Amino acid sequence: MSRGQYGDAVAIEETVRGRNGDDAARFRLTVVDQALRLFAEQGYEATTVDEIAEAAGISRRTFFRQFRSKEDVIFADHESQLARAAEFLAAAKGDPWEAVCTAVVQVFERFTQWREIAERRYRVVRKVPALREREIVTVFRYERLFTDYLRERLPEVPDLARVQFTAAVTATHNYLLRRMVRGESDAGATDLREELAAIPRGRGSGAAEMVVAVFPRDMPPRQVADLVTRQLGNL
Repeated sequence: MSRGQYGDAVAIEETVRGRNGDDAARFRLTVVDQALRLFAEQGYEATTVDEIAEAAGISRRTFFRQFRSKEDVIFADHESQLARAAEFLAAAKGDPWEAVCTAVVQVFERFTQWREIAERRYRVVRKVPALREREIVTVFRYERLFTDYLRERLPEVPDLARVQFTAAVTATHNYLLRRMVRGESDAGATDLREELAAIPRGRGSGAAEMVVAVFPRDMPPRQVADLVTRQLGNL
């Protein structure tokens, strides 16, 4: 890290201590960016917390005040995304189905702004089975957030319809995002909105629930089954 970059990181760290929300998010993204760069260059297992802290221009103590582990660094921006989505939905008015779609588009737009970070994470996660598992759990957290919101706002709608809808919008978002980070598509927020608008709303019925999930192609079947079983128990 250059002297100028180090100075910027220290300034951000000092601002974080002052609890400025925007600068705190920027600070965390700085650390995430440096960590992913090191993971891509050196490998996840070979990179230490001390190396990440040094690259980000912070102390080891500050690192552990913000993150619990190396794994948490990789998905730290997801925590911010989930919090923002929850805040948006809590204040949303009008059609709840549309509110969920808007929240999903906002998540996509922020990942587009941080495209380099999303690309680095995709490359790192693909190489580490434990990180792929954490990613799958994170996807379920988005689905759970959206489903719980619809359950609160639309109690009269069959639960199957709510679960199908949130699984579909999340899978659509992830499909377009992964194509983008792999360089296979330039689809943007407008394209995502169009695809989300085509997803049926409120047409499910019955007492059973259905969950749609997307898994890496090379994940062993037993691991897929274990993850699905574990997450269904949390619905």
